[in-house]
Amino acid sequence: MRTISRFGHFIVGALVIAVYWPTFIWMIARFEEAESYYSHGYLVPLVFAYLVWLKRNELKSAEIKPLGIGLALFLPALLLHLFAYFFEINFISGFTIILALFGLSLYIYGTGITRKVAFAILFLVFMVPLPQVFIISVSFKMKMMAAQAATFIINLMGVPAVRDGSIVHLRPDTFLTIGSPCSGLSSLIALTALGALYAYLIKMSTIKKVIIFALSIPIALGANIIRIVLLLLVAFAYDAKAASPGTFAHDFLGFLVYVFAIAGLILAGRILSWTKRT
Repeated sequence: MRTISRFGHFIVGALVIAVYWPTFIWMIARFEEAESYYSHGYLVPLVFAYLVWLKRNELKSAEIKPLGIGLALFLPALLLHLFAYFFEINFISGFTIILALFGLSLYIYGTGITRKVAFAILFLVFMVPLPQVFIISVSFKMKMMAAQAATFIINLMGVPAVRDGSIVHLRPDTFLTIGSPCSGLSSLIALTALGALYAYLIKMSTIKKVIIFALSIPIALGANIIRIVLLLLVAFAYDAKAASPGTFAHDFLGFLVYVFAIAGLILAGRILSWTKRT
């Protein structure tokens, strides 16, 4: 039976890091750019390590049955990575990391251990930045949708507001521009990752786990719309400057988006736990 020593693990890990080093540098640059949508990216590998650590006892007792078919995943992943690197299609290179890790796991350990760490490997998807063109397009559409929904809500509350594109006019001399950072895309990406993690860790049926994860999307969108509604109310009560980026209200409400969303996920989990087991 083919086995690998601790030193062998170190060598394989070092080689993978070396091959993907340019991709990691690109990821870090995306994590740290101004108004980044992936500032949570640094946390994803830590979560990956924690998820593997949670399985430590099961992994120790699991039987190792290496499968040569793992190379059928690992080698194509490397070839695709080299192709993406040559043509500077960085996000494809990033996604091949997941395929390469699955291939290595199968080749070295087999299906038993790979199944136990499958979610941890898949979770790494949340640290791979999507193409800027796609991000800009989706962010614009989400910004317009959020502005429209927030304007509709405050009109129902009796606050006069008229939307012109992403600009919401509250009074003749007061308007608030819903910028790209307020589109909610950043919180959506982070909160879907959180939703996936929460669904994985919570003890309930697979169907309910899928429901929890699916609910993380509307919960994140709804939390961002609530944030914009509150910002519009602040602007209406005081002035647009009070709700502008850099102010206490703007930054505090940005933090509350995550509070609202986490509370929504926990509430959804509680409600599903109360229902009859499927």
